[in-house]
Amino acid sequence: QAQLVESGGGSVQAGGSLKLSCVTPGYTYSDYCMGWFRQVPGKEREGVAAIYNDGSTPYYDHSVKGRFTISQDNAKSTLYLQMNSLKPEDTAMYYCAAEGHCTKDCDSGSWCLYSLDAWGQGTSVTVSS
Repeated sequence: QAQLVESGGGSVQAGGSLKLSCVTPGYTYSDYCMGWFRQVPGKEREGVAAIYNDGSTPYYDHSVKGRFTISQDNAKSTLYLQMNSLKPEDTAMYYCAAEGHCTKDCDSGSWCLYSLDAWGQGTSVTVSS
């Protein structure tokens, strides 16, 4: 499988918006769970949002719920993360990730990507106050 490639990061002021994109060549969304996680140096990675191949409830971390929206475009093989009302605490490196059929034994509405099949190189988001 080809590597995932993120883009769209940047520097914005608090309250601003960014839309991250992740090209996912070869990953059929009916077979793969897709998600975004973020990581700050010195901290563990944090699942931000996920969309599942079986149509179960998408996941959003409580800190981004109502501000971020995950979506995918099958025709373009692209995963998106629309980020609105950004806060300084959203500053991190953002990665997209794929895992095949991840929802077995995972609660609906939870982060279920624990055995990743692939992830990208990341795109940096910096939010200033």
